[in-house]
Amino acid sequence: MSKDIHSTVEALVRPFLEENEFELVDIEFVKEGGNWFLRVYVDKEGGIDIDDCGRVSEYLSARLDEKDPIEQAYFLEVSSPGAERPLKKVQDYHKAVGEHVFVTTYEPIDGLKEFEGKLASFDEETLVIEIGKKKHILPYNKVASARLAIVF
Repeated sequence: MSKDIHSTVEALVRPFLEENEFELVDIEFVKEGGNWFLRVYVDKEGGIDIDDCGRVSEYLSARLDEKDPIEQAYFLEVSSPGAERPLKKVQDYHKAVGEHVFVTTYEPIDGLKEFEGKLASFDEETLVIEIGKKKHILPYNKVASARLAIVF
């Protein structure tokens, strides 16, 4: 996604989110099939509901109509990040310590590129993932993606 679109949308929605104690989790601007989608993922302490998403959508839609920063037609979607919330920011990793996570790396570490287990610790340079009795130490700069994972 264009950094301009991301930063513009973030600047437009941030005042509303802060005023309502919502957290901006992620923004995506993607083409699927022949359609463009602007997806804004928000959350709050205790979880976000459909009414909250509707309020954010109405606010952001009005701001986007005013500023018109996106040239092509698109669909606006505002939603919760879901149970398998992505870990995007440093603070997301800190909050996830003790939780079950799924992490992929850019290159193999201990012969693996995918790790699913408990995030035992995070110090902003390394993640320690416990899988069974084994601990894997992953350099933070080698993490391609990470998200919370549901244990069945």
